[in-house]
Amino acid sequence: MTPIYDLHCHSNASDGMLTPTELVLRAKEKNVNVMALTDHDTVQGIDEARKQAEQLGIQLINGVEISTNWENKGIHIVGLGFDKTHPKMTALLEKQAQVRFQRAKDIGAKLEKIGVQNAFEETQKLADGEVTRAHYARYLVSIGKVANVQQAFKKYLMQGKSAFVKADWVDIPMAINVIHQAGGLAIIAHPLRYNMTTKWLKKLITDFKNWGGDGIEVSGCGQTKDQRQLIARWANEYQLLASVGSDFHFPCAWIELGKSLELPENCQPIWEKLMII
Repeated sequence: MTPIYDLHCHSNASDGMLTPTELVLRAKEKNVNVMALTDHDTVQGIDEARKQAEQLGIQLINGVEISTNWENKGIHIVGLGFDKTHPKMTALLEKQAQVRFQRAKDIGAKLEKIGVQNAFEETQKLADGEVTRAHYARYLVSIGKVANVQQAFKKYLMQGKSAFVKADWVDIPMAINVIHQAGGLAIIAHPLRYNMTTKWLKKLITDFKNWGGDGIEVSGCGQTKDQRQLIARWANEYQLLASVGSDFHFPCAWIELGKSLELPENCQPIWEKLMII
């Protein structure tokens, strides 16, 4: 039987809702054989996840999803298979944590201006690790300000909305360089979710490749066949390795660990370079 890989998912060390242990237990239920925990700008959940994965016979790969700025747009770069204790990686993630903390405080201040009192302090209570926009969205739902998380982003938290705060994230070349220095591979996460035209996406991929990037997420949950084939074509055109990831954050009907993550046959899987058997 072909192994099931899921190389992009989140725990409550960032904006996921399951603990690292619960996440790995769910991966086992969904027959995932190899997984990477890729929390946003933190590796704090990996040790706990690894302990559970070893008990269940799942191969866990060190991962992280690094927030970057490119052409005034936020782009996520996934790092896989790196030494999470490497000093360059540690320094980068410490800097990202400071940026994320300040952004969270600034979002809280903006929400206070529109009548949401003590937003930062109250949202902190929902976070086991860093405070993210997802935590603010959940808080806004909990107080009845919006009906659901999607509405919270569309009304308040997306770029151009009243509570959006642009963060001073690292740039893509720095993210790639640090991932490489720590012995890992750098991947463009969910390329079709950046709300960009094909022209801009190709510019992003070209820049990423020229800066030494390694791969691109080809297969994810909820894609159409045409979307997957399009990204596969780009992977081949730019000689990038093909990765797969659900981007799982919490149990729901449309995004699930290991669900529909098969690669088109003409792609070179990222795990061949990660030396996973």
